[in-house]
Amino acid sequence: MLNYLNAYRLAHSRLLLTVFAVLVLFLTSSCGLFGAKKKIQVPQLLTPAAEAGRDRLIYEVNRLSNVTSIHGKVYIVFEDTSFATVGIADQYRTVDGDITLQRPGKIYLIIQFLLVDIAQMTSDGEQFRLAVLKGDRYKRFVKGTNNAVYKRLDEVDPVTPKKDQKNAEKETLSALSNLRPQHLTDAFMIRPIDSNGPLVYAQSEFFQEEPDVRQGAKKGARVMRPYYVLDEFSQPSGGQSKLMRRLWFDRVSGIRLARIQSFDDAGKLVTDVAYFNEKQLGAGPTASLPSRIEITRPQDQYKLSITYQDESSVELNRAGGYAPKAFVLENKWGLPELDLDAAHKKVTANK
Repeated sequence: MLNYLNAYRLAHSRLLLTVFAVLVLFLTSSCGLFGAKKKIQVPQLLTPAAEAGRDRLIYEVNRLSNVTSIHGKVYIVFEDTSFATVGIADQYRTVDGDITLQRPGKIYLIIQFLLVDIAQMTSDGEQFRLAVLKGDRYKRFVKGTNNAVYKRLDEVDPVTPKKDQKNAEKETLSALSNLRPQHLTDAFMIRPIDSNGPLVYAQSEFFQEEPDVRQGAKKGARVMRPYYVLDEFSQPSGGQSKLMRRLWFDRVSGIRLARIQSFDDAGKLVTDVAYFNEKQLGAGPTASLPSRIEITRPQDQYKLSITYQDESSVELNRAGGYAPKAFVLENKWGLPELDLDAAHKKVTANK
């Protein structure tokens, strides 16, 4: 009996010793866990974040859609995103532009460098025409349909540059050749929202981490910006609905339309337009509009940044509008012509 009690006391002592050792180890490690503090930099949430319902968001879109025509001088920067998958994007020199737009979907754009026209393009809302005027081997007059889907022009009509031709010029002209004027009309002349129409809208909230672009911000600083997102869907058919547009509204100190993404029938991103620096534009009629617009076409592999040269000289809502013939470009230069619709039919017939 005595041996049994001694064995019991020995086991009990060992258990207490084990518990004590574990407790000491935990307290020792917890000093490092809870005692020392290390500051971690987290993005600052931008405030105040405005509150708004769906009707307020629709009002903001339609306010920007009230502009019926625009004419002004702009700066244009082209960026080829062909190599974006490996972290490379070629940015081209800034060129001057003279842009005229009118609803529905009409545009006449002249692109210049050092006061010399290098390209002109028009769209009457259904058909587009493009004249590349610079570069002996790149000069051509291209015609096509706005809502058609074509391959990149350098695939349809390949051009072999001269050995002594500058690479930057080759890339710039290639980017111009693949630019479609209707991509600009969709970005500048925003399609309004009919709240009683057939489309369906859903509002949600989103917070996105972004670079801090505020004046005086530290280099590399990040912020968290609050957004409202308004998704535009087609009417459900066969139990399915398609996402058509996604509209982003910046909520910092008010409600501002900041971005519009457009999608095709397969749900792929077609166009991503960002709006910056809203200012009062116009010499006669005026309106508060974005003074810089960035247009990204992921599938066409290019990006455009367009900025008004002088906000006060922009002409808005011209009385009586522009004549239809102002948006039909004629091949007055006698350039080699390329009809993309005819080329597409030829390829289809050969297949």
